[in-house]
Amino acid sequence: MEQTHSSKEKKEPKCCASDEGINLNAKENHSDDDGHNHDAAEDSGWRSHWQLLLAIVILFVMLIAEFGFHYILAFPVNVIIFGIAYLLAGYNVLYLAFRKAIRFDFFNEFFLMSVATIGAFAIGSYSEGVAVMAFYSIGEWFQDAAVSRAKRSIKALLDIRPEEVTVIRNGKQEKIHPKDVKPEEIIQVKLGEKVALDGELISNKASFNTAALTGESKPDSKVKGEKVYAGMINLNSVSEIKVTSLFTDSKLSKILEMVQDATARKSQTQLFISRFAKIYTPIVFGLALAVCFVPYFFVDPYIFEIWFYRSLVFLVISCPCALVVSIPLGYFGGIGLASRNGILFKGSNFLDVMTQINVVVMDKTGTLTEGVFKVQEIKTAEITEKELIKLAAAIESQSTHPIALAVVDHAGKDSTHGMQIKNVEEISGHGLKGTINSKEVLAGNTKLMKKFKIEYPAEIDSIVYTIVIVAVDKKYVGHITIADKIKQDALQAVKDLHALNIKTVMLSGDKQSVVDEVAKKLRIDNAFGDLLPEGKVEKVQELKHKGMKIAFVGDGVNDAPVVALADAGIAMGGLGSDATIETADIVIQNDKPSRIVMAIKVGKITKQIVWQNIILAMIVKLVVLGLGAGGIATLWEAVIADVGVALLAILNAVRIQKMKIT
Repeated sequence: MEQTHSSKEKKEPKCCASDEGINLNAKENHSDDDGHNHDAAEDSGWRSHWQLLLAIVILFVMLIAEFGFHYILAFPVNVIIFGIAYLLAGYNVLYLAFRKAIRFDFFNEFFLMSVATIGAFAIGSYSEGVAVMAFYSIGEWFQDAAVSRAKRSIKALLDIRPEEVTVIRNGKQEKIHPKDVKPEEIIQVKLGEKVALDGELISNKASFNTAALTGESKPDSKVKGEKVYAGMINLNSVSEIKVTSLFTDSKLSKILEMVQDATARKSQTQLFISRFAKIYTPIVFGLALAVCFVPYFFVDPYIFEIWFYRSLVFLVISCPCALVVSIPLGYFGGIGLASRNGILFKGSNFLDVMTQINVVVMDKTGTLTEGVFKVQEIKTAEITEKELIKLAAAIESQSTHPIALAVVDHAGKDSTHGMQIKNVEEISGHGLKGTINSKEVLAGNTKLMKKFKIEYPAEIDSIVYTIVIVAVDKKYVGHITIADKIKQDALQAVKDLHALNIKTVMLSGDKQSVVDEVAKKLRIDNAFGDLLPEGKVEKVQELKHKGMKIAFVGDGVNDAPVVALADAGIAMGGLGSDATIETADIVIQNDKPSRIVMAIKVGKITKQIVWQNIILAMIVKLVVLGLGAGGIATLWEAVIADVGVALLAILNAVRIQKMKIT
């Protein structure tokens, strides 16, 4: 079979001639050389199949006349009527069989079905010949509908880019297509509208629904200067955004491209079935010939018509449609289910990989923790907590250090209003010194206190987290504990991984005492701190040498070498980093560690359903093949079994898209 494809566009020939994944853009790719294409049929309604429906009506009328009223039309009228029904039901199959035959491609389902049905006519089994072609075409119709529905559901889920955007040019509003907007231009997004392009919020504040990107409908509040992405829905009044990238370079466009490409990256199961079909079909033709002619040497009397009929049954039931269509459809459903929950797989092969994982290695900052410093605890001596925070925020407001920003953020914007802040100086590696309301204030670490010979509680030295000690006029008045906040669902994620018998390992560049504390709280099996990127690579290599299947979860930028080394590289927060989307195999868009477990569960569900289809199809086909060769099953049983098992397999595959993962 001839195929034309690129890295981003794949053609999907039909059934046993197929060895490619399902493509969201197949309609654009269709050509008249690509065979019978499941994706090409956008209209799967009855109006587009009136010829097939008419053929079925003719068949049923003829059967009712024969078996209900015992009336059989005379030759050649019966042949003409059955012939018309046959052509109405199978003209497309016959045409495709002819197209392939002139290219010397005889081992495909179209040629197989054509030979079987024409053979039935040759021995006078007209109604059975029409029935085989009609029911086969019904099966193809339902397969087209299933693929089309799966394709539409994924496109509806992801392709949410608006067709027009309001851009402000020369002080006037213009409505244009997003692809015509250039970086640095200002766009306006009204209440309820979708953001069309990535950009930076220039309004003071706004709130957005990010469900299309993260799988969650929880509002995401943004302030001036923060990033806003295409696909978000504005929940506020009019917001203005400065565009930072072209339409084709937006995160949403990259996500769409990635999910489309994912269907073309086939799993080992798909590759096996593709190879199997190429070998299986010619073997079936050979066996059918053997069923027809070998009995001549062993059976007496040998009646050609009987054994020829049995070989036709053999051909009909042997079509591997159920396998070659339902299996890619199953993986496609798995990718769609994951996408709907904010998990993007870069290929169906990674769905299989996730079912084999027995160790999940995680970075600490940004993966298990928020990656943002927060005030965790406040201890005071002689002054109130409110006074301590106000003093600390006043002096820290003069610094841009992340720890200083955490203190100011905790205190609130107006906490230092009316306070006189003078002579603030930063003592490198120690902290800050200044005058607040005519009092000397020191805020920093234990080194700062020792430098100015200020006594403080001894237990502070044993605290593993970052400490800001505050002293007023050379006297300790309290301290603030600051740490990177553990993500809300991190503990549950680790528990769920353990429930699946998956070992957990944490690697971090942070100091070992902090890493141990986080590991203790989250009940992680092993934790290693003070690691440079090459140290993380060494730890992962050690696990691989022990035969472990490893998923590494990190930010996808600093951890790129480890992501590449792992069996499955998972990036957290794909919306924030271009490098994340490029380097990882799987992208978790909403930063939730619990999605790691969900990714594993989606992989297992997909694999389970795919193998259910394989086993079902093989058992039914082997049973009917045996019955057909033994003369027990007729063409009626063969076609019903073939179409029935294909439909069951397709329905089983499609249900993945409806599942809810807990």
